[in-house]
Amino acid sequence: MRIGLYISAGVTTAIDAILARFERAEADGFATAWAGQTFDHDALTLLALAARATRRIELGSWVVPAPLRHPAVLAQQALTVQAACGGRLVLGVGVSHEEVVTRRFGEPFRDPVRHMREYLELLVPLLAGERVEHTGERYRVSLQLGSLGTTPPPLLLAALGPAMLRLAGAAAAGAAIWLGSRRYLEAFAVPRLREAAHAAGRPAPRIACGFPVAVSRDLAAARAGAEALLARSAKLPAYRRVLERGGLARPSDAAIFCDEDAVARELAGLAGIGVTDLTAVPFAVAGDPDALARTHALLAGLARAVG
Repeated sequence: MRIGLYISAGVTTAIDAILARFERAEADGFATAWAGQTFDHDALTLLALAARATRRIELGSWVVPAPLRHPAVLAQQALTVQAACGGRLVLGVGVSHEEVVTRRFGEPFRDPVRHMREYLELLVPLLAGERVEHTGERYRVSLQLGSLGTTPPPLLLAALGPAMLRLAGAAAAGAAIWLGSRRYLEAFAVPRLREAAHAAGRPAPRIACGFPVAVSRDLAAARAGAEALLARSAKLPAYRRVLERGGLARPSDAAIFCDEDAVARELAGLAGIGVTDLTAVPFAVAGDPDALARTHALLAGLARAVG
């Protein structure tokens, strides 16, 4: 299982400081550094800048809301970043949430799986440099992008429910999953992804899973930190359903927090059920000022051990 690090722009708004975190992630041996797409810096723009500050590390978007960008525009932007980073981009996209798409941006949010299916019918061939002639429910496209001298990036689809998981397995390189417990992953998500990929004649899918992680012996404080971190996510219906499917009583049950040995065992368990990529989101623990440093050290050591 590859160990990746989520680079949150929310920690600082200074571009140079954010880019320094990408540089450190590479120096510390992480496989992937992921840029979040929320309401601050644009993820793909950050990754294009990070591409010039790094040489080896894979650079991923977690995740670009597809309804807010035309598929041709996203393809062009992604290929530009892919060229800038020498083929190290992994493009994470998703339908986002009604709270974001409609209530914040004023765009319609309906039939998200159907929308994403049509979106991928355009995005995938455009990324591959193919000409697209398409008249569909939402899009009309007659276009072929110019060659940027690069290969298409692997495409991960944010997927949680059964239909989106099947689409991710059948039409993308894999899935990006947030707040999925081990029970949810093992019994619900991983089988659907693998079955859909197999039925479509595709390689085994990448299964990238995001988890809040903290190394701390103060479990009560760590749980409180996880609850604070996940408070906004837990209000969204899609994530509430994931928590329910995983049998979790509260959002913090989806986080991984304990001492070094226990955290390492939890991560080994995820690898054992088929998770291919861990996207770690380290979080602070009140009253335990060394928790972030210990978390980073453990994750970096595991990342280097994987190679």
